[in-house]
Amino acid sequence: MAKRIIAVILIYLATSVAWMGLGVLTEVRTRETHRELHGAVGELWGTAHSQPAPEVYALVPKADAEVAGQADVKEPSGRRPPEPGWDVGDPSFEGPSAPGASDDADFVRVPVALASSDIRVSFDLDHRKKGLLWFSTYAVDFDGSWRVLNPYAAASNLLLVFRFPTPLAIYDDFSFLIDGREAQARRGADGSLEAVVTAAPGETVSFSVGYRSRGLDSWTYRFGSNVTQVRDFTLTMETDFKDIDFPSRTISPTLKEETAEGWRLVWRHENLVSGFQVGLEMPQRLNPGPLASRISFFAPVSLLFFFFVIFVLGVLRGVDLHPMHYFFLAAAFFSFHLLFAYLVDHIDVHLAFAAASLVSVALVVSYLRLVVSSRFAFVEAGLAQLLYLVLFSYTHFLEGLTGLTVTVGAILTLFVLMQATAKVDWNRVFAGTGTGTAGSNGAETS
Repeated sequence: MAKRIIAVILIYLATSVAWMGLGVLTEVRTRETHRELHGAVGELWGTAHSQPAPEVYALVPKADAEVAGQADVKEPSGRRPPEPGWDVGDPSFEGPSAPGASDDADFVRVPVALASSDIRVSFDLDHRKKGLLWFSTYAVDFDGSWRVLNPYAAASNLLLVFRFPTPLAIYDDFSFLIDGREAQARRGADGSLEAVVTAAPGETVSFSVGYRSRGLDSWTYRFGSNVTQVRDFTLTMETDFKDIDFPSRTISPTLKEETAEGWRLVWRHENLVSGFQVGLEMPQRLNPGPLASRISFFAPVSLLFFFFVIFVLGVLRGVDLHPMHYFFLAAAFFSFHLLFAYLVDHIDVHLAFAAASLVSVALVVSYLRLVVSSRFAFVEAGLAQLLYLVLFSYTHFLEGLTGLTVTVGAILTLFVLMQATAKVDWNRVFAGTGTGTAGSNGAETS
């Protein structure tokens, strides 16, 4: 008996190694395919959007740059900064990404904080299939309004810089307004849009940007690259889907309202200092590759339960299965995962799961019907395989329920087997003197 148990354990371990190899192979194959197709989808549809907050700079004469943050800074008479139409190809232009860089020989940029922000964004989720994988694509309507205060005691020229969330996207119905009028904007060296507006002392300038675009996977609004102070900030987000999630290093909404189609999410902060951003991740459709990989990695648990139940039922029914019988049973279990891993490349994932389950169960039942009996094959073994292979594997379709299902199944199995084997003489069983009416192969005949 001890030698047989050791042989069964070796068969179990060898099958588990094969499952690990299949899981890794499926995972690598899926990752390579996803990397290739993800780039193709991004080029055709648009990539993830990461919308930065606008930047505002005061164009301050170099002579006054050392006191640029004080209220008594005055512009030298007769000196004007470059107008909005200046040539971005001029060698003196260094782009908006370098505050303090020269706009011409006499002016530098000094950052000015936004006085308020009011952003509205809505999403229309549209899952798209590329090759054999599903991708979370979306259409987005963006409408942002901001206010900025001239902090100086003299009229100042403020440079408004708006950056697009990604260069790999289209922006339809685009508008850039300053105090309700179309801005005379120019293109910056990095693809941003810039406009210069003259503000009287203490004057508040309002400007807005709106567009429609398309993106992939996620959307974020960035306050800045580091810890940033944000005043009078409101962002309202509306979705047409219920399954919402937030990326790491993002702020949770201050208000969540469920709507008929999805959610209305609001971020409202009077005076926020944070290095986190605001963001949303789009819900993912079930992709067959990662699912097949997870099921393969989980397979040894299913086989362990099945082998243990078959062994105990064999003791109770007087069935003496040889290690070679266990080998073929393990191979029948492995056929489910092998067939499913490659079948999902060609047909629907649920149909592939059903076909693989049917093939594996048919192999086990038809084999044990010949080895033991029809009743043992269809009732004991068939139900055990449906529970520990099919049901346990199907829980991977239901995210978050796999662990709970296995736990409940393990407890119920333990209870049933404890009750059924309470009066079994295990000394006699492991001594090899147990009774078992079997045919020439040591198994019960039908």
